[in-house]
Amino acid sequence: MFMKMLISSLVRRRSRMLVALIAIAIGATVLLGMAAVSFDIPRQMGREFRSYGANMILVPSGEGSLIKLDDADRAAALISKERLVGMTPYRYEIVRINMQGYTAAGTSFDGVRSTSPYWNVNGEWPQGADDILIGSDIAEFTRLTPGSAIEITGRSSSGARFRRNMMVSGIVRTGSVEDGFIFMNMATLEELMGDSGIAEVIEISVAMGEAELGELASTIGAEVPGVSPRLVRRVTQSETAVLSKLQSLVFLVTLVVLALTMICVATTMMTVVMERRREIGLKKAIGAGNRSIAAEFISEGLLLGIIGGLFGGICGYVFAQAVSMNVFGRSVYVDWKLLPLTAVISAAVTVAACLGPVRRATDVEPALVLRGE
Repeated sequence: MFMKMLISSLVRRRSRMLVALIAIAIGATVLLGMAAVSFDIPRQMGREFRSYGANMILVPSGEGSLIKLDDADRAAALISKERLVGMTPYRYEIVRINMQGYTAAGTSFDGVRSTSPYWNVNGEWPQGADDILIGSDIAEFTRLTPGSAIEITGRSSSGARFRRNMMVSGIVRTGSVEDGFIFMNMATLEELMGDSGIAEVIEISVAMGEAELGELASTIGAEVPGVSPRLVRRVTQSETAVLSKLQSLVFLVTLVVLALTMICVATTMMTVVMERRREIGLKKAIGAGNRSIAAEFISEGLLLGIIGGLFGGICGYVFAQAVSMNVFGRSVYVDWKLLPLTAVISAAVTVAACLGPVRRATDVEPALVLRGE
């Protein structure tokens, strides 16, 4: 009987209740959408920040000057595949071009593309064993261009002289120290130097926040004695600061939308109370108490909140996907536990919005209302 009364009351004033329902649904849409995006921001932005370079480097521990690549592989094994964006070793040796000395860096070009996607290469990335990249500073000094053939000479680790013809496939410009290096495949440099399996530094790009990276660095330091992990503070701290501000902004926007939803519902319910003053007065005159009057209005608000929250939650999923695709270019993960939580929060907001109108309803004086005053 009580539910029949509630539904009948909502149907009779469907135009006003529809306004309140739409407001609740919009609030729920923004709530679930922003909550889903907020929870997924660290993962999404973590991937985006990897375009700024590696956020962890491995250097030799103790008095050693070189890292064994086997130790680097052991360190990488401690990072989940889902979080590891890339790992790039670097080995530096002195070579000569036309009797002029330069620093040659042996590396993995596939790794460089993962850990340093900001590199600007004019030409092509090296494909063959004899293809190299040269820094823009070297290119300007030697007047070499992509496609130029050069002869590289030097001494191996054992002191033997080597001479090798190579081709410049591209010119790299980063605005940093890389502009003064020659980059070649690690296997090629190892062949020239006559030894293998070592590097001077390892760059690692991991999709983690500063706190998680700190824990990972401690784990690597304890599990792999041959390396000393260090965080690239300028990257990790900037990432943490930006993520914090983004999440605060999302929280603020959601809070404002919920506040506007509450105002809209409160205004609608207050209008309904004013329209039903005679009905409320008549109910009180025949014995209805303030508690039953309040329960009726709060139940109406609760029913509206649940229906609007569920409908808005479904729309919020679409909203979250649209935001993520437009901002990050990939879909967002939505935990479906957020749907009932959204309905509960929407119902709570609606009930809170009804408290003012309910108080006005309980203040109605039957005698005055029935006399038309």
